[in-house]
Amino acid sequence: MDIIIVTGLSGSGKTQAIKSFEDLNYFCMDNMLPDLIPNFIDFSKQMKTNIQKVALGIDIRGGDSFENLLNVIEKTKNENINYKILFIECNDDVLIKRYKENRRNHPLAQDGRIIDGIKLERERLKEIKQKASYIIDTSTTNMKKLKEKIIAMFSTDTTKGMVVNVMSFGFKYGIPSDADFIFDVRFLENPYWIDELKTKTGKDKEVYDYVMSFEETKDFVNKLEEMMKSILPHFIRDGRMQLVVGIGCTGGQHRSVTVARVLTDRLKEAGFNAITQHREIE
Repeated sequence: MDIIIVTGLSGSGKTQAIKSFEDLNYFCMDNMLPDLIPNFIDFSKQMKTNIQKVALGIDIRGGDSFENLLNVIEKTKNENINYKILFIECNDDVLIKRYKENRRNHPLAQDGRIIDGIKLERERLKEIKQKASYIIDTSTTNMKKLKEKIIAMFSTDTTKGMVVNVMSFGFKYGIPSDADFIFDVRFLENPYWIDELKTKTGKDKEVYDYVMSFEETKDFVNKLEEMMKSILPHFIRDGRMQLVVGIGCTGGQHRSVTVARVLTDRLKEAGFNAITQHREIE
């Protein structure tokens, strides 16, 4: 039995993650108490169920039982159970905004401030995050993109190993916190200064063709493709499940979007499991 433990910060998107696993035909349970996991395993064996893929949503709402999660995993992993931990996180500002928009309080805040609950939860989750097989930061990811990432990571129909997330972004809005590589394409010709292209993005053919019309763009993309194709197999061999490649320009609308599209397409053609995210557009 393969069990995915879905955990992480409250408000980061764990419930949506569980729903995504349902779409992948996983047997799913949300807000599962860790102490009940052995009972669930025993029941599945006794009833001779054919459940092979399971996703369990486990978080801080489990109280004292949550603290026992790692012990439970250690005690039951020898029963032909393959555990993986998916940790969902998010930055403080976005979490506070989500709680205020939904008019909810943090489960650890009680009558105090939301930020105090978030800080306490981060501290209590520190060890579990270190044990995580996968980490997804939803600070700049909407629920649709979260679902796409999970499907890319866990779908047996599409997964070809490590997921390469090529993300376009704007430096003026900050560097992606989860990026493994950052490439600066601000040296390329900027369509922003062309009146008819200013309000368009790299997802539009006119902008795409303009950016790719310059020899320096073609040369850069060719070299970037060559480098990524040479190093990705080493990350795969090392057991990495996800790699985030950030492509940044000033505003994240034109040059970075175009280059991210080209790199993703070429990596797919080479057989890698690549997906694209345009942070400032999406």
